[in-house]
Amino acid sequence: MTDQAVDTDGAKASSAGRRPAAGSAPTKGQFLGRARELKELRADIQRAGLDTLAGRKAPRARVLLIAGKPGSGRTALAGELVRQVAESYPDGVLRARLAEPDGTPVPTERTARELLTALELPAPPGAGAEDLSAAVRDALATRRALLLLDDAADAEQVDVLLPDTPECLVVAVSGGPLTGIADVRPCTLGGLDTKSALELLERFAGSVRITVDPLAAEGLVEECAGQPGALALAGGWLAAHPTAAVADLAKQLRADGEEGSPSARIFRLTYTGLPAASARTLRLLSLAPAGLVDPHTASALAGCSVDAARGALDDFAALGLLRTVESPLPEYEVPGFLMPLLRALTESEDRPAELQLARARMLERTVRLLVSCRAITETDSSPAREKLAGMPRALRFPNPRAAEDWLRIRQPALLAAARVAVADGELDTLARRLMAALVRALVVHFGTRAAAPELYGIHRLVLDVAERRRLPRERAAALLNLADLDERTGRTAAALARYRAALDAAREANDPYAIGRATESVGGAHLELGDFDRAADWYGRALAQRLARDERLDAARLYGRIATAHTYAGRYGEALRNWRAAVTGHRRNGDVAAQARALSELARVQEYAGRPEESLRTCQDAVEWARRAEDLRLQAALQLRLADTLDRLGDPAAARLHRGAAGRMLGDELPESEIAMEQGDDACEIRSASAED
Repeated sequence: MTDQAVDTDGAKASSAGRRPAAGSAPTKGQFLGRARELKELRADIQRAGLDTLAGRKAPRARVLLIAGKPGSGRTALAGELVRQVAESYPDGVLRARLAEPDGTPVPTERTARELLTALELPAPPGAGAEDLSAAVRDALATRRALLLLDDAADAEQVDVLLPDTPECLVVAVSGGPLTGIADVRPCTLGGLDTKSALELLERFAGSVRITVDPLAAEGLVEECAGQPGALALAGGWLAAHPTAAVADLAKQLRADGEEGSPSARIFRLTYTGLPAASARTLRLLSLAPAGLVDPHTASALAGCSVDAARGALDDFAALGLLRTVESPLPEYEVPGFLMPLLRALTESEDRPAELQLARARMLERTVRLLVSCRAITETDSSPAREKLAGMPRALRFPNPRAAEDWLRIRQPALLAAARVAVADGELDTLARRLMAALVRALVVHFGTRAAAPELYGIHRLVLDVAERRRLPRERAAALLNLADLDERTGRTAAALARYRAALDAAREANDPYAIGRATESVGGAHLELGDFDRAADWYGRALAQRLARDERLDAARLYGRIATAHTYAGRYGEALRNWRAAVTGHRRNGDVAAQARALSELARVQEYAGRPEESLRTCQDAVEWARRAEDLRLQAALQLRLADTLDRLGDPAAARLHRGAAGRMLGDELPESEIAMEQGDDACEIRSASAED
């Protein structure tokens, strides 16, 4: 890779959101053979199901199963079938991989979240697998879509995502039967037909050596059992040995005996012919998160330059040892059938300490790239400019857009790296740095709201590390972040439990900031749950802490929080006292805008308490302070409130004047319902009919 390797300027947005699934629909010219299987699969789509034969309407989508061993071309066949029938499903094609490269099943929660994102539907952060899978089924129930589920580990993974409509089609790829799903149409793969297998060899090795010795070529196909993965490796070996005859390769494979699958035998032959440095690099690619490799990952794992790593990856792809991923960035994927072979080699040929060092280099490189990705957005900052200048050119991005594109494209691998680092358990310091850098990069490029689902998962990983390492300060921070996301998505009870746990952790760490934030957040959760007494109590505790540390800005704000809780409870006397304290605090702090907002809330409570004359005077004061703060929207909202108060006092002429003034300020009248939005976080509306003062 060149120094500009991380430049993604000009990358297409359509391909930047997710990495293409392995075996995504190839072009017509790429796919070979399987004509009989494709014909049978297409016929199965039209064939009547068991429910139809029994006179019932099919309750769910039809499931076509393509079963075969890794390396049999099962994913490629599924992709070609999807390409051929996609036009019949106007609501689009959805793809998901249900297993990691090592065979570990992907949690349903993650799969459902990815599908909802592809459907451009909200996927609430922290929602459980049941809720998210139900949301996927509900979304597909009114669509005519095609769902491709690759590498299914078991029937349950597929069953939970099946659309509740026969208008959709599900194509599942698995190593065996999906027992438990009714009316599955299986297609079990064997080898390619001889003609297609020979054509695949020609694509790698050229046509001359295949046509001059057709019998040897057919013998090689037989040794490979017609498996596309094995044939690709055989073709790659022939391409790397231009003077060797096809018969030579077939002879070597026969001499190797029957031990292992055809893919394993050809892989051993290819591997033993690699230079020692290349062989080591290839082995270490088994450590790549999610099986995804780019030149930076390979460079860090092998401890070589980025240019050397890029050259090695291209060589491996030519040998059939890697697949090129369709992406604006140079990106490759380790084939699933080779992953166990590579991992077995690392266990036998590399010491555990060397593997751990390679993982550490990869995580450190990832952290540095994330830091660069964030720093490019802060070029107006001297420290950020200095940080960028101190980095090698290969780690720098030319502009923020290039950094954002890189982050979007590499996001699956980055999240996988965080999960792997935490699961490792031996590199927790690097894992913590990686997650902190990833959170900052996601927030600065996509915003907290857009990145909330990913942030939720990262904070859960941070919590795992903090609990394992007994780090109360980080545990408190992770719990606070998770609770904030819970509260934003309506899970207030769960948020309250986490805020309380965060408070305990903050006290253990003796962290004043975390203690104050957790205490205030507990009050906010009680307020949201309608427990106004407890909300006022917890806000009072937070206020005492702020006053003890002479944190005047936060103390003034908390007076308003307490007043809000009392207002909701109908205790207007307490609310008025606290709003007056808030006004005084903001005035002493010199915060004119906050003082105007506090005065407007004081006027609101005076009106609730049945004191319209006082409310009118206070509201007039608030208008003046809003004018000084140059807050036009707040001025307009207050003018409308003045108009309503004057109406109640029997002065409609003056009320019309104030409404007209509000209209002139904003070009249109601001409805009274919008006043609360102009007051900030402390605005409230009556929730209690109590007349208590």
